[in-house]
Amino acid sequence: MARNSKLVPEAQLALAQMKMEIAQELGISLPEDGYYGKMSTKDIGTIGGGMTKRLVQMGLQLSKR
Repeated sequence: MARNSKLVPEAQLALAQMKMEIAQELGISLPEDGYYGKMSTKDIGTIGGGMTKRLVQMGLQLSKR
């Protein structure tokens, strides 16, 4: 299995949606063409950190069931 392959390919759409939501909440505009090379590392890291935080919270909620 390749390192960068998704375990659940269907999750890619959900992760993209989460990225858009978090960026909007933070007031960071994402490029419409999908090229992130002109974005600052700080902004990209802030979005990624927000995604990680939300995914951990979701995992913890599932583990409490």
